[in-house]
Amino acid sequence: MIDPRRLRILRAAADHRTVTAAAAALYLTPSAVSQQLAALEQETGHTLLTRSGRGVRLTPAGEILLQHANEVLAQLERAEAELAAYADGTAGEVAVAAFATGIAEVLAPAIGRLADTHPGIRLRVRDAEGDESLPLVLDGEADLALAVEYRGAPRDGDRRLARVPLYAEPFDAVLHAGHPLAMHPEVALAALAESDWIGQSPGNPCHDMVLLACELAGFEPRLVHVSDDFRAVAALAGAGAGVALVPRSALRGIELKDVVVRPVAGPAAFRRVFAAVRRGAEEHPLIRPVLDALAGCAAGLSAPGRAGHGTD
Repeated sequence: MIDPRRLRILRAAADHRTVTAAAAALYLTPSAVSQQLAALEQETGHTLLTRSGRGVRLTPAGEILLQHANEVLAQLERAEAELAAYADGTAGEVAVAAFATGIAEVLAPAIGRLADTHPGIRLRVRDAEGDESLPLVLDGEADLALAVEYRGAPRDGDRRLARVPLYAEPFDAVLHAGHPLAMHPEVALAALAESDWIGQSPGNPCHDMVLLACELAGFEPRLVHVSDDFRAVAALAGAGAGVALVPRSALRGIELKDVVVRPVAGPAAFRRVFAAVRRGAEEHPLIRPVLDALAGCAAGLSAPGRAGHGTD
């Protein structure tokens, strides 16, 4: 008989690709993870992992078992959800990992809505970049992620996660007020090919979006300045240090001194925001109201008529 707890460890090893990283995510010691994986191999009678440099990778047998593990773990989430519903689980805590703008745009309003509709549900919020929240959910450190599409993100059909699309917002061009294009109602990205650029750190989903948008416009941006704080990006643009592409909602409430913000002419880059939970947990009586509140607060945030023309 296969111990389902060991299936979770197998999935963590597959996700993190090293025993040490999997152990850290599961709050176990590396030796405990190794022991559990060895026991799982004994239970199945197959070698499930092989060493690859400093990391590990699944064998063909391990890949087969991982597919079943995803289904088993999702079914266990469904079982917990049904038991909680049976017990009328209308009170409890939901841990949410979300990026800063998403917190401001939909999560904080959702907390206010839940206070009226489901006062027994408490949200515990953890600030996490758009590419950090999904691993936190998969590792069990968060119940729900507010995330953005990015290169390498789990796709819609991923068996580990259930996703709820929330909204899509365009990236706007941020220019110094004295820039030659500042008076134009829209800015073509190709016209900024020779400018210095202010971008985000590699690994930040916005970094990939900016590079891809510029690539589609026929150039590679000259990234001179790097900041993940959009207030700093706006300040640098206002100082004439460069131009930037910034998600539209990220500039709300920021003082834009000596800065103009212009829509991008032609097909624009879009940031697509979604909520995600471990598959099987989407109908949990604590989580379903949170998903519904997020969807309600996100209604109307997508840019009308253009969300289908993103670059991701």
